[in-house]
Amino acid sequence: MRSIILIDGGNFYRKLQDLGLAHAVFDYSAFGTLLTGKPGSQCTYYVGAIRKERNSPKSEQLFAKQQSFLSKLQQQGINTELGYILRSATGYREKGVDVKIATDLLVGAFHDRYDRAFLVSSDTDLIPAVTWAKDSGKQIVYVGFAHQPSYGLLKACSSSRLLSPADLDPLALLAI
Repeated sequence: MRSIILIDGGNFYRKLQDLGLAHAVFDYSAFGTLLTGKPGSQCTYYVGAIRKERNSPKSEQLFAKQQSFLSKLQQQGINTELGYILRSATGYREKGVDVKIATDLLVGAFHDRYDRAFLVSSDTDLIPAVTWAKDSGKQIVYVGFAHQPSYGLLKACSSSRLLSPADLDPLALLAI
């Protein structure tokens, strides 16, 4: 069975924060094997790209940390797709990531590039894409967190895998 893994990076990071694991370097390759049961599945990590802002040492620091993180993902064989970060009056918001995930889910289903997709996100905006992919004969597995699942995605997806700290602790390589 051909499997793909789609990770909503910002969503994943916030859930890890809740568990006290946000400052760990993860073995994403092993994470993929944990989900699919076999090594080598295509895995893509989606995240908003941090940009350097003029006269902002903090943005330069955040940019450098993200570039280092993206490099580590690529060294593990993980694909990356970048959205962007939008600055607004209320702060910063990640934009474009959900659209990229939905597009990859739909295009992959349309072109028969996978049989089963593991969706690591709790964003219910993805439900229309999940529904279409399922209607196209694809299995969509919602991968969420046991401490805070998305009931909408639990209902919409073909099946689910709820992660606990015991699942994730062995994948934390070291603290950063």
